[in-house]
Amino acid sequence: MSREKISFLWGHVHWLTVLAQQGSFTAAARHLNVSKAAMSQRIAELEAAAGIPLVRRTTRSMRLTEAGQQLVETTRGAFEQIAGSFEGVRELAALPQGSVRLSAPVALGRQQLTPRLPGFLRAHPRIRIELELSDRLSALAVEGFDLAIRHTSVPPDTHVAWALCPTRSILVASREYVARCGAPDTPQALAGHACLHYPRRQSPSTWTFERLGGRRRGAPAREVVPIAGPLAVNNSEGLREAALAGLGITLLPDFTAQGALREGLLVPVLPGWRPMGVFGDTLYAIRPYASHVPRAVQLLVAYLREAFKDGFAV
Repeated sequence: MSREKISFLWGHVHWLTVLAQQGSFTAAARHLNVSKAAMSQRIAELEAAAGIPLVRRTTRSMRLTEAGQQLVETTRGAFEQIAGSFEGVRELAALPQGSVRLSAPVALGRQQLTPRLPGFLRAHPRIRIELELSDRLSALAVEGFDLAIRHTSVPPDTHVAWALCPTRSILVASREYVARCGAPDTPQALAGHACLHYPRRQSPSTWTFERLGGRRRGAPAREVVPIAGPLAVNNSEGLREAALAGLGITLLPDFTAQGALREGLLVPVLPGWRPMGVFGDTLYAIRPYASHVPRAVQLLVAYLREAFKDGFAV
């Protein structure tokens, strides 16, 4: 059969898939807004072209033959993809609208995300954002989130991820603490200091550092040191406030330390060493896999990639 003839039958195949979904010629005709006679004629033409029965009819019921079922199963995905593509084209013709359920960590959301969202909402007044700030890692698809902002080193391979900008961890203390207790000159010297830390499922708590510039003769390039202190907080804003109060030395993501470092309220500690593994090194926008992504989500991701492209200067 020629390619032109097969192309002519695409509509007939679609009607067969509708018949399979609806379960009867009457229901399928009603769904397609055509007559039952037109429905029967289309299926008869398709069977004539295929040279094999596709539907078994009785006075009370109908069912697909093995060949009919095979044709429906192998073409259903293509018709679903066409429907999704057409819906995307329809969205382009209208003003972007809809709602986006967005998840983000508390500190990042308060300090860096919410100040950037008004620009997006002013540009797209028919889009609504429902933002949930939580340091708990949500199961996005299960909990109904369209998008999440996360700082991590390895995004989940079960999701689609866009890198927004690099981020890093910084060891800091208040000027008052350094004046009172001094500043450690090596990671091992942290054993003599009050260390405010983010609690993890490990005991004892440790911090890992990598020497900037690589290994020096007689000295390791990486140090893993046990730490202890009067306070552990599972939120970087809480750690920052405790450090500002002079309680000790702490590790913060750059987006949390940024303002206090600029104002001179906190100072870097061990600047020749890079903290490893406490917070992620990249900020990502992450969404669950889906065959069709709403335009509102696409626009928000594009906006965030532009808004965060310069990262967090400290």
